[in-house]
Amino acid sequence: MARPLPPLNALRAFESAGRHLSFTKAAAELNVTPAAIGHQVKALEERLEVPLFRRLTRALRLTDAGQAALPTLSQGFDKLAQGVEQMRAHCESGVLTISVSPSFGAMWLVPRLEHFRSRHPDMEIRIDGTDRRVDLARDDADVALRYGPGGYKGVQVDWLFGQVNTPVCSPALLSGEHPLRQPDDLRHHTLLHIEWKDAEASWRMWLLAAGLHDIDPTRGPRFTMENMAVQAALDGHGVALIGDILLADDLAAGRLVRPFDPSLSTPLKFSYYLLSAKDSAEQPKVAAFRDWLLEEARASRPEACEDP
Repeated sequence: MARPLPPLNALRAFESAGRHLSFTKAAAELNVTPAAIGHQVKALEERLEVPLFRRLTRALRLTDAGQAALPTLSQGFDKLAQGVEQMRAHCESGVLTISVSPSFGAMWLVPRLEHFRSRHPDMEIRIDGTDRRVDLARDDADVALRYGPGGYKGVQVDWLFGQVNTPVCSPALLSGEHPLRQPDDLRHHTLLHIEWKDAEASWRMWLLAAGLHDIDPTRGPRFTMENMAVQAALDGHGVALIGDILLADDLAAGRLVRPFDPSLSTPLKFSYYLLSAKDSAEQPKVAAFRDWLLEEARASRPEACEDP
């Protein structure tokens, strides 16, 4: 049944003027002249046959009728704005923006992304390679993949997997003048460092845990991202200390090897997480990506399907 409403422009003019108690400020908000606001309000009062403002010499005041109606109208325009945003979001819902650190994106996510695309061929994907903080509520990204200690607030959090810190190198370093066989052999090889890693994940801590106190833990080049250190290891330039999840494909293909007993690998306190907005379950594209990613995470480490 049709609702007999006054013109929308007249209602907008009244609502804005009522909030500001000023025709001038309402005009600036709605990008019209103060005279246009006055005409719209007057037309509304004539149509309703009730005064909405008391026009004083230097002030504008709401009448009882205007004061009673303003909150409901303000809520109504807020709802209209929300509806427009939902329509806009629906139109753009085909694009899934994934925020991911460059190394994790390049080494783990991108090689598997074709599996997701084959499952959802009509979904457009945008990868934002960054470690900066994103505001998922404001659509900087639809989801974010982050490595950290957990405890993320205000978002939906899904644990993906932890990591084991392990030395890796090119198979070429297993032979030659100083073949890598025991941790002590590291004194003859270059150590590849990742600058951002905390003390727990450093060569210093690994060497101490292995009982090696006379090898300089600081020598060797430093890299700001894991993928650069891994490339140096692939090229045979030294031994990198990297989380095993990032190395899964290179280890499986034999491009990299673990030169030492796996028992010398050390679990890391940080883990990888999928972050999404609290209401993400209502977004089909986010729900589809989450379901797929959790499957991939379980496949990457089947024995660790649950957050420890």
